[in-house]
Amino acid sequence: MFEAAIFDWDGTLADTMPVVVFAFQKVLREIGCDVSDVFLVRRIGIGARNMFKDALRTNNIAFDEAAVDDLMKKKFKIQFKLFSKIKVFEGATELLGSLRPRLKIGLATMSNRPVINKLLKMKGLNGYFDFVLSADEVKNPKPDPEIFVNCALKLGCKPEACVVFEDSVFGVVAARKANMKCVVIPSGAYSRAELEKEKPDLIVDSLKETQRILDFVFSRR
Repeated sequence: MFEAAIFDWDGTLADTMPVVVFAFQKVLREIGCDVSDVFLVRRIGIGARNMFKDALRTNNIAFDEAAVDDLMKKKFKIQFKLFSKIKVFEGATELLGSLRPRLKIGLATMSNRPVINKLLKMKGLNGYFDFVLSADEVKNPKPDPEIFVNCALKLGCKPEACVVFEDSVFGVVAARKANMKCVVIPSGAYSRAELEKEKPDLIVDSLKETQRILDFVFSRR
């Protein structure tokens, strides 16, 4: 049986995509940086700093870390005003509540610390997690396994005793590299077919499939 469940946030537990894309586009358009919504959506999960850098490079706009810091601050201000529009997916709290008595639960998100701290408090989810790791505490974004490996270490569990919940190709690849099993939900930017190509251990249509998920998690030997 698994000892810990590690969840992604954006697109897995919460429908953050519209707010994230809106905030990025508002900031980027102010500096004449033109990218499509799809460009941004397909990069959710690699971290906001890397998303900004990719957009700037695509438009041949020179930048340094200070310039990216400024863009990040502007994005945060916009996002904070829109947090009420972010919804936790149906079935998320029920699943967390079912797992909580029997497993340690971690949150490994490429959202930044100010964002995730405020959202967890607003949505009443703080009490479900034994440890929260954000983009600010890792050097390498997904698909690098760093965030999952470090979260397992903080939970006091070996990677092979952890199951990851993800919605992105980046996340599935990172989980596999971390030697963890992966449950994937096509609720974010990637289709079921795209996710199936990465051979996750279980695909469910939504977190509302609680019993199917629990059967997978607790029947493992």
